[in-house]
Amino acid sequence: MLTIGKLGKAAGVKVPTIRYYEQIGLLPEPERSAGNQRLYGQSALDRLAFIRHARELGFPLEAIRDLLSLSDKPDQSCAAADVIAKKHLTAVKARIARLTALKAELERMITQCAQGTVADCRVIEVLSDHSRGAQDHRTSGAAE
Repeated sequence: MLTIGKLGKAAGVKVPTIRYYEQIGLLPEPERSAGNQRLYGQSALDRLAFIRHARELGFPLEAIRDLLSLSDKPDQSCAAADVIAKKHLTAVKARIARLTALKAELERMITQCAQGTVADCRVIEVLSDHSRGAQDHRTSGAAE
């Protein structure tokens, strides 16, 4: 049996995070020692490692909750898990698209900078007028 500190160290998760996961029901309530100290077994460590890995992959907590629920019933079809993963992949692709557009906008701002005075600075100009930067982005994005 592991104490909360040893569990956290073994899983690479901080103690407050473990308590939070217990609070929101991702981890079951642990056994308690005679001194009321939390005690965890291998299943808690495995579950916490699963949660940590899923978080590292960017899965939202609700998706992790659903995946854990599915993993608790190993004989059922994995179709629901596939749906969750596909939904997350779609969100990741959308985020990559937004970041790619952001990268292009920042590169344009820097490239168009005249390296003169702040009064002529394209970076300051675009950041001061978001609608203009967004318009520049839409226009140049269509041409590229």
